[in-house]
Amino acid sequence: MPQDIIKNEVDIGDVVFEWTVKEYEQHERNRNWYIFMGIIGVALVAYALISGNYLFALVIVLFGIILFMHDMVKPMNVPIVITETGIVVGKKYYRFSEIKSFWIIYDPPTVKNLYLGLDSFLNHRIQIPLLDNDPRPVRDHLEQFVEEDLEKEEEPLSDRISRLFKL
Repeated sequence: MPQDIIKNEVDIGDVVFEWTVKEYEQHERNRNWYIFMGIIGVALVAYALISGNYLFALVIVLFGIILFMHDMVKPMNVPIVITETGIVVGKKYYRFSEIKSFWIIYDPPTVKNLYLGLDSFLNHRIQIPLLDNDPRPVRDHLEQFVEEDLEKEEEPLSDRISRLFKL
C-alpha cells in the first residue's frame, strides 16, 4: 500500500478513510461514437488546412491519436487514504497545510466527487471520486483541517464536458 511506502518517509498519522478508485473513468464507447468523433475530427482538420492553420491541424490529429491510444490502456487502481495529517492519492501525499480548500459535489448517481483546491499553478484541483462512500463523515473530518469552499455547488465545466463527450 502507498501509505506504507510514504509512512517510511514521513509520518502521515493514522488512517481515517481509505478506498480505491480507477485512475480515470473508462467510458463505454460504441461504433457511433467513433464515427461521430471521426467526422468532427476530419471536419476540424479540413477547416484548419483550408484556413492555413497547420498547427491546429497537427494538434487535432495528435489529440485523436492520444485519445485512441488512451482507449487501449486499462486504468490502474489508485488508493485514496485520508489520514489525521493529510491525504494520500496514489503515491503522492498532500499535507492539510498544502490544501487551500475542498468541496464535495454529490449528485448521485452521476456525480459523487471530492475536490481538493491546491495553490499549485499546474495542478490547482484534484478530483477524487467518492464512489459509494458517505460524503458526510469525509466532510466532517476535512472541515477540522481545511476550509470548505461552499460557493462551489456544481462540478467544473471541464468535468461535465468530459463526461458528456465521453473523453
